[in-house]
Formats: sequence, structure tokens, C-alpha cells
Amino acid sequence: MDGMEIKNITVLGSGIMGHGIAQVSAMAGYNVVLRDIEQQFLDKAMEKIKWSLGKLVSKGKISEDQQNEIFSRIKPIVDLNEAVHDSDLVIEAVPEIMELKKKVYAELDKVANDRIIFASNTSTLPITEIANTISRPDKFIGIHFFNPPQLMKLVEVIPGQETSNDVVDLTTNFVKSVNKIPVICRKDVPGFIVNRLFIPLVHEACYVMERQQIQQTEIDSAVKFKLGFPMGIFELADFTGLDVIHKATIEMHVRDKKVILPHPTIEQLFNEKKLGQKSGEGFYKYSDDKYERIPLSEELAQKCNPIQIIGNILNNAAWLVTNNASDIDEIEKAANLGLGLKKPLFETAKEIGMQKIVDELNQLSKKYGTFYEPDSLLLSMC
Repeated sequence: MDGMEIKNITVLGSGIMGHGIAQVSAMAGYNVVLRDIEQQFLDKAMEKIKWSLGKLVSKGKISEDQQNEIFSRIKPIVDLNEAVHDSDLVIEAVPEIMELKKKVYAELDKVANDRIIFASNTSTLPITEIANTISRPDKFIGIHFFNPPQLMKLVEVIPGQETSNDVVDLTTNFVKSVNKIPVICRKDVPGFIVNRLFIPLVHEACYVMERQQIQQTEIDSAVKFKLGFPMGIFELADFTGLDVIHKATIEMHVRDKKVILPHPTIEQLFNEKKLGQKSGEGFYKYSDDKYERIPLSEELAQKCNPIQIIGNILNNAAWLVTNNASDIDEIEKAANLGLGLKKPLFETAKEIGMQKIVDELNQLSKKYGTFYEPDSLLLSMC
């Protein structure tokens, strides 16, 4: 791998994530092949890329010449063999279904050249398990872009058990080269960093609503005005999509029961097809499919003490540090860029009082079980 340089990229899957990753890579000067199983999917994706670049032209961010140049660097191809022929890095962005991903990698392994790096844009599936479907797991890595890739700065880089250090370095440098900020999750843990913090929080907010007998706007206001979140948790869940949250919950809970205490509301909303903003209703109702903000206020925030919520997110952050998957600085960077937190988590915790948070977790653990036991890192900070 010494002296290897990444020039040619293949993106497998041309959905929202796939065409977004193709676009940011082409904008950074890479030659990109966008591959999907049918030409019509590719035509649709290329239209969306053209539209997105057109918006940058109208805002004066790039010139028309640059738009044409970037667009010409993306080649849509259906044939897998042809798509990866000259590739240095393959980024797979197919739907989050393990069997489907394994099938894609089995095909890919047969046709990929020797130097290729395999990178999966999975948000929750185990990297090591996918890596084991190919004959060269040392060249496999997780590269988790956030939605939409054109706008979100954060990319989580997740080595599997056998990923080589060279591949980690090359992938991290690639992320920086496409104008993104990499955060390395050193261990292949359920949810990586951002979802490990966010997904359990949605369930926890449901428990807070139930236990404190308060409204969801009161919880969302408290989270926004007292904990420095950019929007409320229920609001963020609706924006993300309850289907995404439900799927991530299942994947994470199967791998580690300690990570989430599932609340039945999430599955119920999913079953009722109330998926949030995109379906017109989730935790909140929306008048149309345009992005709508929920009215939250400092006044409503006074009705909710969010200590149980900060306790949950801190406990998961501490777990990542204790289990050597990350450190506090990287977690703060991920929370800021991935969840939009305006203020560092551990700073907010100090203001509230770490002892108070630990006492709350201990009380919850007596009442509701070991899920709430405070992590040793939090105890050491009291």
C-alpha cells in the first residue's frame, strides 16, 4: 500500500447517499464512477446531481464551467466489472440490509483489482461481519457519511478487526480531501459514535415523557434551550425518519442489549407508517412534505428537567471512552458535527453537576434496572 494514491472512485448505489458521495468526490477532483443495477436509477441520480450543482452555480459558489467540469467527472455505469476496473476506492452505499450488502461484496470480491480499498457507508451494520465476506478483510473499512453528504461535514471512519493501518490512513486522508471532517471510531461497536449517542436518546425521551407525564414539546424545548441541541429530540427523530430509527434500534439492540432500552412507541409509529416529516406525521403532524419547524420555547423548557436525557447520552459517551472506541475530544467533535450540538456535552454536564447526573442514574437503575448504571468514567469525574 506504500505510496498508493487514490484517484479513481466507484460509488455503488445511486440513492440519496450514493449520488451525494459521488458529487462531493467529483467536486474534490476525483474521477467517479456511479454504479447501480438499472440505468433508470442512474439517470435519476445524475439529474439530481445536475440540479444540486445548478443550485451552487445560482448561489455563486461555483461557475458554470466548474459545474460542467465536475459533472463530466461522474460516469454512470451499470456493469459492475467495468465500474470497478480502474478503481482505487469503492464506496458502497446500497440499502442497509446485511444480506444485500454481503451479496454485493461477494460479487465485488471476484472482479475487484488487487489495490482496491472497500469502504461501506453503513450507519449501523457491523463492519467486521461485512468484511469477512471478502477474501481481503484488511482492505475493508467503514466510511459513514451523514445525510445529505453535500452539506454534512462529518464522516465516521470505522476500521474492522482486520483493517490495516494503511487503509485507515488512506481513508482518513480521502475524507479530508473531499472537504469533510473525519472522526475515527476505533472499535466496530454498535451505532459507532453518533448513532450510539442519538438512537438511545429517542427512546429515552419517550420514557421521560411517560414517567414525568409531560408533553413532547416541553421535552424538546428543554433539550434545545437547556442542553444546546439544535432542535428537539422528537423533532430530530421526525426529521431523520422513524423507519431509520426503528431499523437502527433493531440492529444495535441485537448486538448489545446494554446500548438501548427500547420504548414501544418507536415500533408502533413505524408499524402505523407514521415515519415523521416525510410521511406527514411522526411524533408531530406536518401540514405538507416541506421541512417544517416545531414551535419550541424557553417557557415550555421550564416544564422539563432534562437530567435523565443528559444522563443517557453521557453514559453512552462514557461507554465509548471506557471501551476504547473513542475519546472525549472526538466524541465532542462527532456530537457537534453529527448532531449539531452547540455546546460540548461534558461541559453541559459540569454545569448541571456530574454528581447530580450520577445520582439520577443510580436512582433510575434502582427503579428500572441495570441499563441505567453509571459508567465508571462518570463516577471518576465526580
